[in-house]
Amino acid sequence: QVQLEESGGGLVQPGGSLRLSCTASGSILFVDRMGWYRQAPGTRRELVALIGSDGKTEYADSVKGRFTISRDNADYTVYLQMSRLKPEDTAVYSCIVVRVGWSGGTSYNVWGQGTQVTVSS
Repeated sequence: QVQLEESGGGLVQPGGSLRLSCTASGSILFVDRMGWYRQAPGTRRELVALIGSDGKTEYADSVKGRFTISRDNADYTVYLQMSRLKPEDTAVYSCIVVRVGWSGGTSYNVWGQGTQVTVSS
């Protein structure tokens, strides 16, 4: 069974920065794309950023130029460096592994528990 452990959320003032991390564990053989979605109260969950095992990235237009996604393939960790944060970035940020191979087979769309990011003065 694959599990995701997230960290790094919290309260930050507008214009500030936060770094989220998410590590996949559980007899993993390979991890394909991984990244982050977010959901604010009363809204639909939306893509923030994804990164492939080859380093290819995809970003939501709303975060381009402010957020940077990266990963460490050695320990199956994905990072989201968030800069110039705005109040509208306030949401629960959830890590996702799109496809992962592990000793029990292949799993799709494995989600983390979510971490709250609040941008407020």
